[in-house]
Amino acid sequence: MKNFKTGLVAAAVLALAAGSASAQSSVQVQGLLDVYAGSIRMAGDGASTSTLGSGGMTTSWWGVKGSEDLGAGLKANFALTSFLQVNSGLPGRFPGDTFFARDANVGLSGSFGSLALGRNLAPNFLPTIIFNPFGDSFTFSPLVLHANVPLFNGTNWGATTPSDTGWSNELLYTTPNYNGLSANVHYQLANSSSSAHNVGINALYFNGPFAATAFYERDQLNNPVVSQFSTKDVKKDWMVGASYDFKVVKLFGTYGKAESDDAALPSAKTLSLGASAPLGAGSLMAAWAKTKLSTGEDRKTASFGYDYFLSKQTDLYAALMRDEITGASSGTSFGVGIRKRF
Repeated sequence: MKNFKTGLVAAAVLALAAGSASAQSSVQVQGLLDVYAGSIRMAGDGASTSTLGSGGMTTSWWGVKGSEDLGAGLKANFALTSFLQVNSGLPGRFPGDTFFARDANVGLSGSFGSLALGRNLAPNFLPTIIFNPFGDSFTFSPLVLHANVPLFNGTNWGATTPSDTGWSNELLYTTPNYNGLSANVHYQLANSSSSAHNVGINALYFNGPFAATAFYERDQLNNPVVSQFSTKDVKKDWMVGASYDFKVVKLFGTYGKAESDDAALPSAKTLSLGASAPLGAGSLMAAWAKTKLSTGEDRKTASFGYDYFLSKQTDLYAALMRDEITGASSGTSFGVGIRKRF
């Protein structure tokens, strides 16, 4: 009987401790669903494709994020988030994408900044999506398309970003914010006997209506499935950008270069310009990007759109895009869609 009572007391103490711990922790289910209907024809495509697609303005995703207050300003954080295709219900951004390709990390944060280990952002991602009016649209943003979306239609046009927008096996350190300035230092391991690795840094500065950014990365590894580049070369990518909000219009501009130590691969220089202007409960958007290869070919893409917010969580959008590549047929795309955040 004594042992039974002792067990009950121990169980009660554990239950109270668990309740106290859970009160200091938070876990949230989050996500965004984006689906659009339209017609897509990129430069070099033989014909237009009628599409009901996922991710017109933002790649759809869902998952859980959480933090635990450890006291003295220290927190433990985690994130497990996955991309998905709303039109089909398939996981990932494309066939073969890892399940938690968006986030799979755990770490600590405090007055020193934050340190996260696992799969996380690459150095190129935040500067690219923040400094163009179409944000993280992998369908209609000229800058994002040139940087991250290769074409498989015979034009042999590749992405300028060397190794995805997220890195696996990554250590990511984020500095504290110093009067609007913060930086992220990225290091990716191969997790093999190879000494190959990816390394990079970005900086973000926000001061009232003015914002600026820069990033640099030096890559030897593919992502999201980690392997060394087949040519064993080293690829480098950098970009600088700025924006200024005049209230009636916000202007964006970026310039960057991608190159490889493999002489057979051309270098690429990309210039992008953009503007957004408030109109009613939404905003008008216009963006243009030009990428010129060292071999002489170039690609020009221009997009126009309107994004209308029904609420803070739900918006409707429409976009029109023109895509041109030297020596290839031009393409015109359009789409109307809806985004729902939760």
